Amino acid sequence: MTTTPPTAPPSGRPAPAPGPGAPASGAPDRIAAAGAALARAIQRVTASALGPYQSAVIRIGFAATYLFFLVRELPHRHELYGPDSPWHWDLARQLTAGNEAFSVLLWSDSVLWFEVVYALTVLSAAGLLLGWRTRTMSVLFMVGVLSVQNRSVFMGDGGDNVIHLMAIYLVLTRCAQVWSLDARRAARDAERDALGLPPRRDAVGPVLWAVLGPVLLGATLMGGLGGTWWLPVLLWMLWLSAAAWWAANRFAPGGQPRALLDVLANIAHNATLLVIMVEVCLIYATAGWYKIQGSRWQDGTALYYPLKLDYFAPWPALSDVLASSGLMVMVLTYATVIVQVAFPFTLFNRRLKNVLLVIMIGEHAGIAVLLGLPFFSMAMIAADAVFLPTAFLVWLGGRTALGRQRLLGWLPRRSRSPEAGGPQEVPTARSAPEERGGTGEAPPHGTGGGHTLVG
Repeated sequence: MTTTPPTAPPSGRPAPAPGPGAPASGAPDRIAAAGAALARAIQRVTASALGPYQSAVIRIGFAATYLFFLVRELPHRHELYGPDSPWHWDLARQLTAGNEAFSVLLWSDSVLWFEVVYALTVLSAAGLLLGWRTRTMSVLFMVGVLSVQNRSVFMGDGGDNVIHLMAIYLVLTRCAQVWSLDARRAARDAERDALGLPPRRDAVGPVLWAVLGPVLLGATLMGGLGGTWWLPVLLWMLWLSAAAWWAANRFAPGGQPRALLDVLANIAHNATLLVIMVEVCLIYATAGWYKIQGSRWQDGTALYYPLKLDYFAPWPALSDVLASSGLMVMVLTYATVIVQVAFPFTLFNRRLKNVLLVIMIGEHAGIAVLLGLPFFSMAMIAADAVFLPTAFLVWLGGRTALGRQRLLGWLPRRSRSPEAGGPQEVPTARSAPEERGGTGEAPPHGTGGGHTLVG
């Protein structure tokens, strides 16, 4: 078969230009490439929950911060948030009636009720820290944080505001993919599935779901969920989604309903992670720009004044040494402003962003030591962790797991042989978390386990 070569235009005449409606050369290729890139982005956002290590660090960081705070204030809990607080229960009721805030501590002024709520908040923070029944613990943690903080609104600082927001955001994230007891349980179930064994029967999850349902119903009917619309909607949505997850895992573990629930959970997680990143950038940007407008920050003396306040001087000698150096005070003052203003603009340069992250974490560590604000610093460091590189977090998890193994290796081991009467384990090799260096990473979503309110 022969082809006729294209005829050249007559000599002296240029080739006709394409008309205004004709597609430019290469346009279909560019459109196809853009469509493929968009498809890959949608696939990435919907098929997986991004930032598993970053979200795990946020979960651990904020749960540990509030847990340590509640434990430290245990002897003073009645004066801060309980019946002996200067901000009396009636005053708190009047305030929440005006601003429509939510607090279960305002359901009753009983001392017993306060003790129960305080204890449940401590337990939920510990459970969230360990990643045990993370869906339930994250909801109870949010309820506890909102209840305690809204009971006495004048007891907090900037760190409490950050914890307040992050407690709400964590409910919408899949923050137990790694470094959690839930991830370990999911990995063991995946091992059993690979061996053809049925998964372990879960009785705790349904019990938690059945107990929380009537409590939520009673609080809704009695008007105890505050005056906002979003909190009841969020709580009911989470409780009903737990039933949907249980039904999908029970009757169609590999079907379309389970895949749809995974996609919706991934979208919610990724969108919330983006909101957390934006929130951290706004915190630093607004703090930096407000500092620029202050005369003490402009002349480089702002750091001197808090160092001379007894309230912010847990180590007076150390504060005096730093305050006596005018050059050091000026450098730290200007550096604080520069780092806070510049940080949002450095996110497009990975190396520069990592350098500023180290500086900001060091700055918060200095605030914790010099100004005696450890919980504020812990909250801000936990928020900064959303920008930490994954490679560093994986390395950190491996080092932590290695240290744990060495520590456990020093302890006497109990015999597990059948002759000695020890418990017999499933005949497998090593568990999946141990094979991955002890990171405790859950298997990919859609292969087993579920992301529910109770699991």
